[in-house]
Amino acid sequence: MAPTLEALRAEVETVRVGEIAKPVRELAPIAVRLHGLAMQYTEQLAVLSTSHYAVMKDGHQNLAELAEAGAQVAFAATMCTFAIHRRTEFLLYEDGDETPKASRDNLKSAVEELVHAAKTYRRQAHRLSRRLASAPDRREDQQLITQALADAAADPAPGNSAAVTEGRSVSAPGPATTAMPVPPPNRPTAHTL
Repeated sequence: MAPTLEALRAEVETVRVGEIAKPVRELAPIAVRLHGLAMQYTEQLAVLSTSHYAVMKDGHQNLAELAEAGAQVAFAATMCTFAIHRRTEFLLYEDGDETPKASRDNLKSAVEELVHAAKTYRRQAHRLSRRLASAPDRREDQQLITQALADAAADPAPGNSAAVTEGRSVSAPGPATTAMPVPPPNRPTAHTL
């Protein structure tokens, strides 16, 4: 996930530092790919949330981080779409700004979100790889999964995870999204809408 996001970040940055002379042609393909990734990440989050991954050590924390990263990808896609609009709004409104400044601000926000999302996915992959490489960690996760299966069998309440009772498992974390990200309070961003 991280290399894909870094490649898209580089494309956005290239457009941002340029003239943005053809915003639809330059930015729409990037925005479409980012929106597609955001949807893919949401689907993966849904699968992971009902799999053994959720009951592994720090599973819920990891899911929360993946949800945040996916939200950042969705927000970056939206910022690219806003950049297109900001660069073309002078065609619609008399007082529209013909300069690319507002678009550049939107693209700067998109780049920041993609950088943070890529870091999260890289951190998650490293964390999971480390746990899978450690026999004690694998045993601990297997115990947690076994306990979750036993709890689900003992209490078949609607609140229990259906996937855990079905025994689904996912071997690696994938990214996910929410509809509209909210940057964490400890990391300010300069979103210009």
